[in-house]
Amino acid sequence: MFDAIASRYELVNKLMTFGLDTRWRRRAVSDLRLAPNSVVLDVAAGTGDLTRELNRQGQRAIATDLSYNMLDVGKAMPERVQADASKLPFRSASFDGVTCGYALRNFTDLARTFDEMARVIRPGGRLSLLEVAEPESGLLRVGFRFWFRKVVPFIGSLLSDSAAYHYLPASTAYLPSSSEIAAMLNRAGFSSVNHRRVMGGLSQQFLATRTS
Repeated sequence: MFDAIASRYELVNKLMTFGLDTRWRRRAVSDLRLAPNSVVLDVAAGTGDLTRELNRQGQRAIATDLSYNMLDVGKAMPERVQADASKLPFRSASFDGVTCGYALRNFTDLARTFDEMARVIRPGGRLSLLEVAEPESGLLRVGFRFWFRKVVPFIGSLLSDSAAYHYLPASTAYLPSSSEIAAMLNRAGFSSVNHRRVMGGLSQQFLATRTS
């Protein structure tokens, strides 16, 4: 499915979020608080929005994704590895940080994926995750549901693959609650897990530190 939508993935993302996803990715990278030239693995990198932001902020980013087409279409990603996030082909403690943008609900084994993220991060390294959320405010929640469940599939059908963009809003059903995700990160070996809602709950971010 992701291979099929790779060519217009970034365009549809920008339209879906009115370009706000760029700001959210910028914050996700800066919140890592890593020294310049730190080595960061971008898991489920897609076509490289977050990877490029890491490089722009002075980090050395390595992109990995299960979809070959996503990596192939992506630009300005000099280091790319096709891989399953639950079986990362990297040495333990080989990265200073890990990022992942809007992909948690797509992993078939989220706990195993968190275990792998923890394995490849050095002790004291940082994790920054972005994922969709649903606003808690009643009026904002109603507007979000209409946009995400009705308008987004319509836009996706016009510009890309209809089935894929009907799946993506529905895939939130596979996403555990924020408290469950925080608990899973703790069990995987992360401490100081912090969760925050972004822009009234349109998005959410998880920050954590690899336990020493």
